[in-house]
Parts: sequence; structure tokens; C-alpha cells
Amino acid sequence: MANETYKRTHPKTISNKGTGYLSGYSHTLNPYAGCSFSCSYCYVRQMPISLFRQEAWGSWVDIKQDAAKLLRKELVIAKRKGPVTIFMSTSTDPYQPVEHKEGVTRSLLEAMVDEPPDFLFVQTRSPLVRRDIDLFAQLGDRVRISMTIETDLEDIRKQFTPEAPPIAARLKTLQLLRDADIPAQATIAPILPSSEMFPKLLKPLVNRVCIDDYYMGDGSGGKRTRSIGMESIYARLGLEDWYKPDAYRSVYDRFVEVFPAEQVYISQTGFEP
Repeated sequence: MANETYKRTHPKTISNKGTGYLSGYSHTLNPYAGCSFSCSYCYVRQMPISLFRQEAWGSWVDIKQDAAKLLRKELVIAKRKGPVTIFMSTSTDPYQPVEHKEGVTRSLLEAMVDEPPDFLFVQTRSPLVRRDIDLFAQLGDRVRISMTIETDLEDIRKQFTPEAPPIAARLKTLQLLRDADIPAQATIAPILPSSEMFPKLLKPLVNRVCIDDYYMGDGSGGKRTRSIGMESIYARLGLEDWYKPDAYRSVYDRFVEVFPAEQVYISQTGFEP
């Protein structure tokens, strides 16, 4: 999105307690606030972090200063209390375009290499994640990269997430992660209209797939998604059937024809440590 506003902030803490949908994690971690990808369906649009800002969601990103310094301290304290499992990130993509220049996420990963958590889950849709393969390799089986690929159809991607990275670049990134033996999964969340070839496209790249939709995954049974008018996009495209609560079933059925059933997860189970 053009004319984005960037602001440097100085938070007192960098990690938060895992709650609700992510109660399986001891902590959540957001290197940035806001998100340049501005996905039409993003449930964060309806959360206080977005509602209390005067700027449109997608037009601003806050860059958290001294993030790694804070995390190093917090990790030491947290590890004394028990297992530390981290979900990065819940309300932003840790690989914002500005990460190329700022390196906040990379600095956090460097801190975690020095003071490893028991498990780190990295949720992104950005091919920039490939830059940090060297650090993921040092974390070994303590890390899992979750690459969002909602559809295999680029024209659909452009209708719903025009500011997000192209599908081909995300697929290439999964290939690079696989070649480097970095644990990774493809996350079809939320499901968007896709082709019958989608499972075969992912089969050589991952051995783990998570399928989620608006109703299971937006934290409010689909209410947040309805309130931002997603149904109108489906109606405009003549794809209303894909918006129904049972639409995920046909996608799931396609995937279990190609993947072993134990490699295909639905909603929350696919995000757990």
C-alpha cells in the first residue's frame, strides 16, 4: 500500500501471555504493530489495535525498538518458570516489507538462538522468511515455519489480498525451507476458492497442512469477518458457496485424497506446539 506511515515505538515488554485460541502457547510475540499486507479478511481489523487508530488498517506499521534486548531478558525469566513456547505473530506478519531494512524479526530470532525457547511457531505469508534459514537451522526441531497459502489461484489472491506476496514466491520459499530441512507447513487460512490441483501442488513441498476458515479461525465464530463485509466480495465474484461454514470440508476432502490424513490438520490443532 502506498503512503504507509512508519513509527518507531519503545514498548516496555515484547512478549505476551498466550491466551484464548493460542492458549497452548506460553507466549505470543509481535515484532511490529500494524501490517502492510492489508488482507481484506484480516480479523485484526476488528481488534482494538486497529479500531483505536485513526489510520486505515494496512496503511501503518509501528517498528518496535530494542525488541531483542527486551526478549533476551524476558526469555531468561520465563524459562525459570517452565516451558517456553512462542507463537510469532498473532496480530502482524513478522516479515513486513520494512523488515528488509529494519531487521527486528531477525534480531529476535538471534536472541532465541542464544536463549532457545522450547518451541517457536513462525506464522507468515512473506517469502522474506527464507532470509533467516540460517537461524532456523540452528533452532532445529524447536521451530516450525507456517506459510500462509490460502489458494493456488493468483487471480483469486489478487481479489482478496492484492498487497500480499504472490503465490509462486511463497511456494518457492516452501521449497527452499524443505531443501534446508527446516520444519514447515502450508497453512490454508482462511480457505479461499482454489482448484482441485491445489493439494498436488503442495505435496512435494510439505508433509503438514493446516486448513482453517473464517468461522473457526477468526476468534469470534465468524462475527469479526462478517462485520468487515467479506460476504460482499464473494457475492461480487459469484463465489458465495465458498463463504459457507461447510466450505472447508470440500478442501479437506481434496487434501486427504493426496496427503495422509494425519498430515492434514483443521483449525486450532494445526497451530498448536
